[in-house]
This record gives sequence, C-alpha cells and structure tokens, in this order.
Amino acid sequence: MTSAAVEILGLGLGILGWVGVILACGLPMWQVSAFIDVNIVVAQTIWEGLWMNCVVQSTGQMQCKVYDSILALPAEVQAGRALTVIVALLGLVALMVTVVGAQCTNCIRPGKMKSRIVIAGGAIYILCGVLVLIPLCWFANIVISDFYDPTVPSSQKREMGAALYIGWAATALLLFGGCLICCCSCSQRDETSFPVKYSAPRRPTSNGEYDKKNYV
Repeated sequence: MTSAAVEILGLGLGILGWVGVILACGLPMWQVSAFIDVNIVVAQTIWEGLWMNCVVQSTGQMQCKVYDSILALPAEVQAGRALTVIVALLGLVALMVTVVGAQCTNCIRPGKMKSRIVIAGGAIYILCGVLVLIPLCWFANIVISDFYDPTVPSSQKREMGAALYIGWAATALLLFGGCLICCCSCSQRDETSFPVKYSAPRRPTSNGEYDKKNYV
C-alpha cells in the first residue's frame, strides 16, 4: 500500500472518529439506570447525558428535558461538555489542515512544508483523541464507583451507557488515524530527501573537446 493510500485511510479513520465524538456528545445515554432489584418488571428507564436527561417508559414513550442551569451541573458534566465541543471544533481544523497538505491535493507544492502540514493535521487528530478520553474515563470511573458503593441507594445506581462505548470507539479511530497520517508523512519526507551528488568539473582536452569520462 502506497503512502498516499495510507494517508487517505488515516484521514478516513480520523473523520469517522470525529463524527463518532459528535454523536457521543449529543446522545443522552452517558449513564443509564441500573436494574439490580429482584423485580425484573421495570416501569421506566432513566438516561442521563451531557445536555439532557430522558425518561423512557415501558410503553415506549420517551420524555427528555434539557438541563436548566449550567452552573448547577456536576463538574464531570461541565468538563465533558467543554472537552467534547473543543474536540468537535479541533476535528474540523484537523480535517482542513490534513486535506490542504494531503498528497492527493494540490493546495501546496510538494515539499517539506506540505509534509509538515500533514503531520500537524495528524497531531491534531491525536490531540482530539486524548482530550475526548478524559471525560469518558471520568464518567466511567464515577459510574463504577457509585455502583459498588454500598451507601448509594439502588434506585440511584447507574451503568455505563452506549455513548461511552461510542466515544471510546471514536477515540481509538482518532488515535489510529492520526498515527497513520503522521507515520506516512514522515516516511514520505524521508523518501523525498535524496542526497546531493556532485560531478567532477568538465575540463576541455588538448583538442578543445570535453573528456567523456567527465560526463555523468
């Protein structure tokens, strides 16, 4: 597989990871109700996300409510909001930077500057993966700690929702895609840097012609 194909693959994975982060950010299923009681008949299920919480009835009806106050939210929710929005914006910047410096585009002439721009785009994708990993792991740690805490009532215990798993998958795509972009760009820069060869100066012979051995 050529370096251009690897670069396109890395860009595709980065775009998928970026879309996954936006999807995880909007979904209200960061933590869901944990059913640990003996009674398996449940009337409603509670979903809690970064922007709203939802109550799903056993009949299939769902009611969602956006959080009224931002300052009244827990620290992990505020941090999750901020970091996911930052990652969504950085993902757009990484896409634009990578497309500008990609081998399949002619926005910039081929050379070291073009490779450096692509490496910068891959590094931004890696940064996005690291930033979005912070709220995901924070939420997961709180959910697991509260689940095994005996002082927390059973009705308030939560489990990890689908948004966390989507976010982790998006993180893996961002990190892997960014690494592919950076690696193929570094290898491309090494291949294009040929050593400079010098030839012997051409000196005329006694009959006024140049010696053939001086030609390269």
